Amino acid sequence: MHTPRTILIALLAWALAPAAWSADGHDHAPQAPSGQPAQAESLTAGVVRKVDKAAGKVTIRHEAIQHLGMPAMTMVFRVKEAAWLDQLKPEDKIRFLADRVNGAFTVLRYERIE
Repeated sequence: MHTPRTILIALLAWALAPAAWSADGHDHAPQAPSGQPAQAESLTAGVVRKVDKAAGKVTIRHEAIQHLGMPAMTMVFRVKEAAWLDQLKPEDKIRFLADRVNGAFTVLRYERIE
């Protein structure tokens, strides 16, 4: 038979479980049907600082990227399509979607802000 104390401990364990899951270092973000995190579709505003065609990278000063838990900063990203490096120029204002691809932060999509 379950005592009130046993029931209380079970209820507390159940209530605290989501907090423990998020603190375990694993990604438990809600998943969209495509398998991507649900928040990943929100675009982040940024300004192109440098384009490095030889390395296949672009440096962007950007706002916080919520789904990556990243504060506003300037950092280097790979790009999904190398042709984008011919189109982007320093000081271009963009909105972009970035995520980790094979361990590297990568711009998966972008659009210019006029």
